[in-house]
Amino acid sequence: MSSVQKQLDRLLPKVEKPARYIGGELNSVVKEAREDMLRFAFCFPDSYEIGMSYVGLQLLYYLVNKHEDLWCERAFAPAKDMAREMEAAGVPLYTLESKTPLRECDVIGFTLQYELCYTNILYMLKLAGVPLRAADRAEDDPVVIAGGPCCFNAEPVADFFDIVQVGDGEEQLIEILELARQRKLEGWSREELLRRACSVQGIYVPSFYEPLYGEDGRYAGYKKLFEGAPDVVLREFLDDLNTVDYPHKTLVPLVEVVHDRPSVEIFRGCTRGCRFCQAGMNYRPVRERSKDEVVSIAKDQLADSGHQEVSVLSLSTSDYSEFEPMVLELMDYCRPRQIGISLPSLRMDNFSFRILDELQGVRKTGLTFAAEAGTQRLRDVINKNVTEEHIMTALSRAMEMGWNAVKIYFMMGLPTETYEDLDGIVDLASRIMELAKEKREFTHGRFNVNISVSNFVPKPDTPFMWCAQNTEEEFEKKHVYLRDRLRKIKGVNYRYHGSYGSHLEALLARGGRYLCGALLCAFEKYGCFFDAWTESFNIQGWKSALRECGIGEDDPAYGPLDPADPQPWEIIDCGIKKEFFLREWERAQRGETTPDCRYGCNDCGINAHATCRFAGSLTAVKEGSEAAR
Repeated sequence: MSSVQKQLDRLLPKVEKPARYIGGELNSVVKEAREDMLRFAFCFPDSYEIGMSYVGLQLLYYLVNKHEDLWCERAFAPAKDMAREMEAAGVPLYTLESKTPLRECDVIGFTLQYELCYTNILYMLKLAGVPLRAADRAEDDPVVIAGGPCCFNAEPVADFFDIVQVGDGEEQLIEILELARQRKLEGWSREELLRRACSVQGIYVPSFYEPLYGEDGRYAGYKKLFEGAPDVVLREFLDDLNTVDYPHKTLVPLVEVVHDRPSVEIFRGCTRGCRFCQAGMNYRPVRERSKDEVVSIAKDQLADSGHQEVSVLSLSTSDYSEFEPMVLELMDYCRPRQIGISLPSLRMDNFSFRILDELQGVRKTGLTFAAEAGTQRLRDVINKNVTEEHIMTALSRAMEMGWNAVKIYFMMGLPTETYEDLDGIVDLASRIMELAKEKREFTHGRFNVNISVSNFVPKPDTPFMWCAQNTEEEFEKKHVYLRDRLRKIKGVNYRYHGSYGSHLEALLARGGRYLCGALLCAFEKYGCFFDAWTESFNIQGWKSALRECGIGEDDPAYGPLDPADPQPWEIIDCGIKKEFFLREWERAQRGETTPDCRYGCNDCGINAHATCRFAGSLTAVKEGSEAAR
């Protein structure tokens, strides 16, 4: 029994949900540690409940552990009560599988899924006893790496990582871990490892680049400190999802988690071109997993785990080319077993009502649609090619099939938004409730509309990356305006996200390396961590830290930005041409939509780097021919 385990036996009775910290889940992997083995700690910088819901963890855990000489273990951010007990007892943050202190692992990897998790990285490193800044780590300290969507602009956390992985990580991570293992066996220096890592596509080593700033304090580019580092880091692309194993058995959580079900990624990428969506741009081109493989994986995961629901995962699920036959085949398996199927990311304009009719006979999962904006004008600006007719038709059919509740997502603060667009949300909610009255024979007189409104955050690598964000005060004023009008409509519930969190998210999404100091100040001086949790978000602490670091409301990261100016995230090439983003931004300002690139290539440039099966019809699209449509 490890020394950590002995101490845990005394600590765990004192904390809430001790099962978060014990490991031993079904399908967890425990290997016999060897000197020639590379020990990798996969760290999710949030709670067990959030991290165990992340499909990427399940996938990378399985892929790494397939290799005899690599061992992937897990660690999550402990809740505050557990952290207090650990610090009081001198117990460092450890891996769940072997109870090994993180600082004894060879490589520690964090996934960066959202900007408000950044202080949790510092929190976990501190609990592990690992120096926070990469420059302060000694040769025998773990190599700390990062991956995930936020790595497309890793500058706000660049000082804390030795290596940053950008793009698809299935093969890239294995390559980096094998390099780290070779270093361990051959005794390379940390510097030698970093230099060799530069040869791997999608690998960014922050210490090899020095950001430059002009006299006005604005970002002015960078200087390379190692000639062998690439001038621009091109993200890694995985050409074919079917060539990479997907786990047929998953880790089964010991406590209820946010998404307590197995999930199968059916395709990666999106062709829709919503202009606010970073994921829709950065994960191009679309790559689908075959229907037979999806069904096989889902059946095996359900049989092994005992879950009563399965989810198929993508950015726009009903765009999957074999959507209907896939779901019908899954239904043949799930229906007699009373297993539900969750279909997130459905669109109102192509929703298959045959599928909806099939699903209602088993477990009714929630219906969720993303309208994003309340008026057609604003939906055209953001290229959300959904009309009010699509929305009302979809809801009418859903009501006729017995659904009595729906959640609709909207965004506030989108470019060119006016109060008339907010009124459009109210008008749409009112029309839906009028429709529910007409359909009361199907809904038995009960129908609820849950409207969820998030604040627009401009993100890199989107056509809106140069836009200004609403101020905190503007967001609050708009929320009050919308709330007061929606509360008058019976059956409509309104939920919105806090404004300062979105404001901070914009700063961390588009800011530069100067924010590393602000993150340290917020964490070390003001105790900021678990910022994504409302009850833990120390708004005043963050405001004080930013003020002390000279970062105010006029920071360039809040925008607007000049497209001609260099930006911190341009050290990374997402594969899409800047000319495409500029063209889309100009079209947005004119209220012009761009067709789905499934109907013909829109010349975004991604096909220069990866296999894009929708490329080749650019002329037809530009001319608006029937063939392209």
